[in-house]
Amino acid sequence: MTLMDFHMLLPYILLSMGACLLLPAGAFMRRPDARTLNIMGAAIALAAGISAICIHPSQADIGNLLAFDAYDRFFTAAASFMACVSLLFASGYSARRPIGGEEFPSLALFAAFGMSLLASSTSLLGVFLGLESMSLSLYVMLAANKSDPLSGESGLKYLVIGAISTAFFAYGLALIYVDSGTLSLAGSIAALSGGAGTAKITGLGLAGWALLIVGLGFKTSLFPFHLWAPDVYQGGPAPAVGFLSTASKASVFAVFLKFTGAVGAPRAELSHVLWVMAALTMIFGNIAALTQNNIKRLLAYSSIAQMGYVLVALIAAPGSGEGAAIFYLVAYSAMELCAFGAISAFSGKDGELGDIRELRGAGFKYPARSAALSIALVSLAGLPPTAGFIGKFGIFYSALNSGYVWLSIIGILTAIVSVYYYLRVVVYLYMRGGEAEKAVAFPEADFPSGLALAALSVIVVYLGIFPGKLLNLVASLTRLTV
Repeated sequence: MTLMDFHMLLPYILLSMGACLLLPAGAFMRRPDARTLNIMGAAIALAAGISAICIHPSQADIGNLLAFDAYDRFFTAAASFMACVSLLFASGYSARRPIGGEEFPSLALFAAFGMSLLASSTSLLGVFLGLESMSLSLYVMLAANKSDPLSGESGLKYLVIGAISTAFFAYGLALIYVDSGTLSLAGSIAALSGGAGTAKITGLGLAGWALLIVGLGFKTSLFPFHLWAPDVYQGGPAPAVGFLSTASKASVFAVFLKFTGAVGAPRAELSHVLWVMAALTMIFGNIAALTQNNIKRLLAYSSIAQMGYVLVALIAAPGSGEGAAIFYLVAYSAMELCAFGAISAFSGKDGELGDIRELRGAGFKYPARSAALSIALVSLAGLPPTAGFIGKFGIFYSALNSGYVWLSIIGILTAIVSVYYYLRVVVYLYMRGGEAEKAVAFPEADFPSGLALAALSVIVVYLGIFPGKLLNLVASLTRLTV
């Protein structure tokens, strides 16, 4: 390995070596403290994200395995920053809820490493290894609270579903490899699309792409592969669920964007299937969320619907759809992390925040974290002046430009429906002022969590008022093909 290779691999080295060094850290520390270890992990993830941004590689890839252009470094930095924020939330959460010591931040860094590898890989084998590195770490993170049976149930359910989705994904990759004769992502896509994209895709290749969509559908909770999400979200520790709900889905969609942006034939053959999946995902996610009283289950169904909106943008690719999808993934990640960060801050030694009616009057007694939760929910509803409004506008605009009128209408109508259940939570926070003195007593907020919540809230509002810089950055990520 040359010095330049080492320089280019620095984000991956920081994440992987940081995870390996944190594991024995608890054994060697005189008084191992989960809060300190989580903050150390957050610092490592932050350093990896900054290095991904600051490094300007002199070559496009290493050994035809990892790419280092702006697109790949963008998602590497995003995964690292989301790991950093999740660990900041875990620092305060771990003082109240037993989610382990050094293993939790170590697993978060391993997961971020897998997400970075997944987004940057130029090989089918690298895509699979990144997916597995991410998934195996998340299985354990979700089951981290050994004293809570729901946490163990959450990890087990995600393990079973993850194994099934991995099997579909691996078999799909195998069929694509058999049909194309190469492990190179670019070579396999070129073979499937007939080089210029005019040849008809073969039955074997089409089956491979179909299985690939099933595997990715499980990972991103698209209809009808979404049934695991509510139970997993409800049982898992809030910082782990927030990380799963944002970083893992953004990384999977980063790969999905490469596939759909590069291939003409599979997109043409499978566009009707994707259309139906997107419509049903938006409809089911929003309607199911209407009846939820548990806030984590509500956010689970909400997340299902949000992935349907991203799929609409993906269907509209190539064109403005890729940019709309990337912008919305960034906005969604900030909104969702902010929501789960607030849930982490509201969680005490006796349990996590459950029924939304427990929040009655909390907006007056705990104004800072309630404001952060309100901003996140208003943005998820797609109301101005937040990032969610700009993101949804971009998605539906790109879909209309691409001729998907009815899909846009379905998306707009379901987004209107979602306003009810998002604002219902805000009603409990602020419009029960007469009962503020009867509000449930929640723990005091810790500084790292408060800092992360404040930063995410500012990002959500800033992107809603001044989206231009991120839109220009997204436009510069021209390599949406492999």
